Amino acid sequence: EVQLVQSGGGLVQAGGSLRLSCAGSGLAFDDYRTGWFRQAQGKEREGVSCIRNGEGTSEYRDSMKGRFTISSDTAKNTVYLQMNNLTPEDTAVYYCATTWDWNDGSCSLSIYGYEYWGQGTQVTVSS
Repeated sequence: EVQLVQSGGGLVQAGGSLRLSCAGSGLAFDDYRTGWFRQAQGKEREGVSCIRNGEGTSEYRDSMKGRFTISSDTAKNTVYLQMNNLTPEDTAVYYCATTWDWNDGSCSLSIYGYEYWGQGTQVTVSS
């Protein structure tokens, strides 16, 4: 059974940083792709960033480029999301999700492209 366990998150002041972790089990980690998504209160869930776990190709939502960095540690079966220069607009519940990497050259920022989801973690940025 594929499971994703998230850690990190919390409360930070504007301009601060947080790192989220997403640890996978029950899967051949290198053969999967992982995405980070977020859902603010009253809004739809949106893609933040994604990575092909083994190959390392990544993508970012435009508003996150230069502030967020996604990475994968194949030895630890873990994907990280480093978030810098946070603003109150980044406040949301953040989710990681994973699915088989179809080796089509890219990952996906669509919520419909992922099969397994983490439990979510709250990120709150105060002004």
